[in-house]
Amino acid sequence: MTTVTVVRKGGRIAIAADTLTKWGGGKESAAYVANHEKIIRVGNSLVAITGSATFKLILADYFSGLDAPPSLNSVADIFSVWNALHGVLKEHYYLQTGEDKEEDLESSRMDVLIANPRGIFGVAAHRTVQEFSKFYAYGSGSPYALGAMYAAYRAPSLDAEAVARLGVMAAAEFHDESGLPVQSFVMDVEE
Repeated sequence: MTTVTVVRKGGRIAIAADTLTKWGGGKESAAYVANHEKIIRVGNSLVAITGSATFKLILADYFSGLDAPPSLNSVADIFSVWNALHGVLKEHYYLQTGEDKEEDLESSRMDVLIANPRGIFGVAAHRTVQEFSKFYAYGSGSPYALGAMYAAYRAPSLDAEAVARLGVMAAAEFHDESGLPVQSFVMDVEE
C-alpha cells in the first residue's frame, strides 16, 4: 500500500511518494529496504506507482526494454501506452485478470501518477487517464493526502514540491499503510 501525489503550482510540477512496503500485517520501512523508491523515470516523465511492490519492477523492466521511451505527454499518448502495456502485463508478466464479470474492463491492478514538463496525469486501474490541473493523489492514503493538499495549495509560501510532500506526510501520519521518508522530484512546466 502507498500514497503518491502530484502537484502543479507556480510554473512548477512536483511528484512525491512514501517509501513503506507492506506485506499483510508486516511493514518494511526504507530503513530496511534499499530499493524502497516508488517513482521511476520514463523518458522525460516520472511515474509514481501504487499497488503491488512488483509493479515498480515490472514497469521499470517493460519501459527499459522498449527501443525508445514512449511519450507520456498527453491523455491520448498515455492511454495508448497503457492499453498496449496491459496486454504485455497479461502475456509476459502473468497479471491475474480473473475478475467480477460485472466490470466492463479488465483491471491492470495499479494506479499511477505521471509528472512531466507538459503536465500532471493519472492512470487508474481500468486505464482511465485524467489530466489534473492542480493536484491529485492515489493510493491507500490518498484521502489524507488530498485533504492536506487542498488545505495547503492556496498558501503562497508553499511551492509545488512542499504541497506534494505535505500530502504524503499527512498520509504517513494518519494512515498505517504509508510511511516516511518521502521521495520527491520537481521540474519546470513547459508552456
